[in-house]
Amino acid sequence: MVRVRYPDLPAQFVGGVPGPRRVAQQLAAQQDGVGLAVRHDLALSDPMRLQIVRELAARGVELTCSQFELPVTRSTTTHHFRVLRESGVVRQIYRGTAKMNGLRRDDLDGLFPGLLDSLLAAADRQSVRLGDGA
Repeated sequence: MVRVRYPDLPAQFVGGVPGPRRVAQQLAAQQDGVGLAVRHDLALSDPMRLQIVRELAARGVELTCSQFELPVTRSTTTHHFRVLRESGVVRQIYRGTAKMNGLRRDDLDGLFPGLLDSLLAAADRQSVRLGDGA
């Protein structure tokens, strides 16, 4: 294997250029507000993930993945929970053999005050406007 050296790379890239997954991990690890805002925005842009967040916010307790009635397959549901977990919107905790999901409201409000409430209110207004219940 030939390693290509780039003199202008930051220290974390010494030893070669990282693959796409490593770059994504390093971008996700950035603590600036813009990087975090983009991750949260992308996580909450999907209607299924927004529905999960709305239900967690409405109930105010931790729920298992199977307690959500989503019109998608189990593997797709797992994908949605993974995206929400990796973006920092939900936390997943094992309680015995059950994986519980909880909304990280305090953390989100600390980083982006009022963003989650505004997003949930907008989702509620859209739901009423479209006539699809909750």
